[in-house]
Amino acid sequence: SLLGPSGSGKTTLLNIILGLAKMEQGQIIFNDQDLSNVSMKKRGFNIVFQDYALFPNLNAYENIVYGLKNKKGLTSEHEVQEYIEFLELKPHLTKKIGALSGGQKQRVALARTLVMKPKLLLLDEPLSALDGIIKESIKARIKSIAREYKLTTIIVTHDPEEALTLSDKILIINQGHIAQFGTPQEIIQQPSNDFVKEFILGQLQVKRENIYNLFGEHYA
Repeated sequence: SLLGPSGSGKTTLLNIILGLAKMEQGQIIFNDQDLSNVSMKKRGFNIVFQDYALFPNLNAYENIVYGLKNKKGLTSEHEVQEYIEFLELKPHLTKKIGALSGGQKQRVALARTLVMKPKLLLLDEPLSALDGIIKESIKARIKSIAREYKLTTIIVTHDPEEALTLSDKILIINQGHIAQFGTPQEIIQQPSNDFVKEFILGQLQVKRENIYNLFGEHYA
């Protein structure tokens, strides 16, 4: 995950990885290849945007296969159906986007990206518009996608809990600089500076105290 507060530089780094923005120094290395000067189209990276960017005039299935119009032969119809089954979208294929719930829209956006067979999947605040059980369901789905398709996935989030529960490694950014990089366990047990301690542990403590205030110390 790329984790940090608003204005920390997450979006800038995301755009650099995608190839939408130029960097002043450094390199983009992926699978031992320097992609720093490779165009966005040739990088083979795909993103699910925070607002999903689905076409409201098309139904769910048409949205899923839309990108394949200019990529003949990239993904077979059988493979498309496998993604649809995996994301449990079959009952919703003929529905217009406006008739879908937030979780269903998120799954359509994921399917649309997966059919393009990305080398790297980027998710921009994938859970920010979701609540409760739906959020937990999408969390599990994201983990399953990474495992099932052996797909390197980068999640951009401002929420420490999302990063800690979804990620193998977390890059914490503050004011355009790397505050810490490590596993969730390393960050929890050994925060590298006061910012990380406050941003991560402080927010988790607030959530713990809220539960305590609502339900009593038995749940704290």
